[in-house]
Amino acid sequence: MAPFILYVLLSHLSIQTSGYIQPNEEGLISGVITDKGLDYAKDLLIEEGIASFVQLQLPEVEKSIQVPLVGNAKVVLSNITIKGIKVNSSTVKTGETGIVIAVSGANANLTMKWRYSVSSWLIPIGVSDSGTATIKVKDMQVGLTVNLKNQEGTLNLFLLDYGCYVRNLSIKLEGGATWLYQVLVDTFEGSIASSVEKAITEKIREGIEKLDNLLQYLPKQISLDKTATLNVSFVGNPVLSNSSIAIAVNGLFTGRNEVSVPQVYPKEFEISSACGGLPKMIKVSIHENVFKSASLVYFNAGSMQLVIDELPEKTILNTAEWRFIVPQLYKSYPNDDMQLNITVSSPPVIQVTNQDIDATIFVDITVDVLEDGEVIPVACISVDISASCAAEIVGNRIAGRLKLQKFSAYLKWSKIGKLHMKLIQPLMSTALKTVIIPYLNFQLKRGLTFPIIDGFAFQKANILYAPPWIAACSDVSFLGEYYTSNQLINHKITLKNVSDVFMLRE
Repeated sequence: MAPFILYVLLSHLSIQTSGYIQPNEEGLISGVITDKGLDYAKDLLIEEGIASFVQLQLPEVEKSIQVPLVGNAKVVLSNITIKGIKVNSSTVKTGETGIVIAVSGANANLTMKWRYSVSSWLIPIGVSDSGTATIKVKDMQVGLTVNLKNQEGTLNLFLLDYGCYVRNLSIKLEGGATWLYQVLVDTFEGSIASSVEKAITEKIREGIEKLDNLLQYLPKQISLDKTATLNVSFVGNPVLSNSSIAIAVNGLFTGRNEVSVPQVYPKEFEISSACGGLPKMIKVSIHENVFKSASLVYFNAGSMQLVIDELPEKTILNTAEWRFIVPQLYKSYPNDDMQLNITVSSPPVIQVTNQDIDATIFVDITVDVLEDGEVIPVACISVDISASCAAEIVGNRIAGRLKLQKFSAYLKWSKIGKLHMKLIQPLMSTALKTVIIPYLNFQLKRGLTFPIIDGFAFQKANILYAPPWIAACSDVSFLGEYYTSNQLINHKITLKNVSDVFMLRE
């Protein structure tokens, strides 16, 4: 049975569609697979399972039988092959005891080869024959129960119960003696049914074992770049309600050389799991503290810097343009080129609101004069920027667009005398609107890839704001088992472009 379906869905870190859940402490990325998502996963699991059963060859069956008026017959059934399975009804249910998947009323078509040889005192020479037959299995029942447990930040999958029962079976013989058909019905029918049941249950067991092994490949940390890692270890045990599976991961950013330690953020969060009345398969929720931890890591690493040496209005970055605004600057450095050295002075303040994400960014803009190959700092202006960010889902990425709301500027220090800030503000506004905000939007457009296994894609996603959480409600589409299995083998769990968003430096 193909186990990739449930594996990938569990790796989506999602959330249910009604009611409230109480994530475990420190779980800042939380979620649930909804009943709609579970049905989708169940259907895919059955579809992929059927594909793995087709062409499955069962063990050869051989028996010696005393046939009245014929003698001792040695009958061998070989090449018993499952050709197809049709499922009429299936269900998936979750609860405290685990996840139960049941298939009922399934029909299967099989083919086989038969041969026999007969010897008796009446026929000393012996008689033999061979041919083919078709088998129809009707009203087959298949079920399994599994549960998920967190062991030191890793999910383990346990197979609690499983089985297969063949209720009815018929054989159609192609050729052969009349007595052979009765022998097959009376003697081999039970053996064939048992072989089918054993083969399917063995496949279930193998599939769950493989799935459990694959779950062990989920990393507890994802290295993003030379600066940061993301803690994606599971927090607490998955919560199985009567219609969903809820899970949570830590979700905090840490420096590459830092040891992950408990944060000062609140440890319990109550999340509304509503999707605005929309029936979606999954809902991924990210707490604002995830973004805060990211900004803190990149700030501490000194990565939030940007040097501007060119503006659309090129003359602005020349002291001649400033001669009426700051005469002392032009007097000291006549007709010299300039640059603006922008450094974030403290970690940005990020807050999810009911409509978007608010960001307050504190920057120091150092005015540098470029003279004879030397960079000369002449003044520093502190700017407090208030901006809003509207998020959107693009593929499997959460992207956004920053909009400047307001800013205020004041002089921090100067080597060229007092600056008239009312005259300076238009220059700061030009730098913000034409360079800094567009640059950040370019990076935000590339977005943050959700920490998911490749192989699934978001479909018809919606963004919801539920302070302090931002959530993506979405259906999903499966890209195919071959693609997924190869990604799992190579352990390609992706979270791209994080540093591009939080680092100003190119």
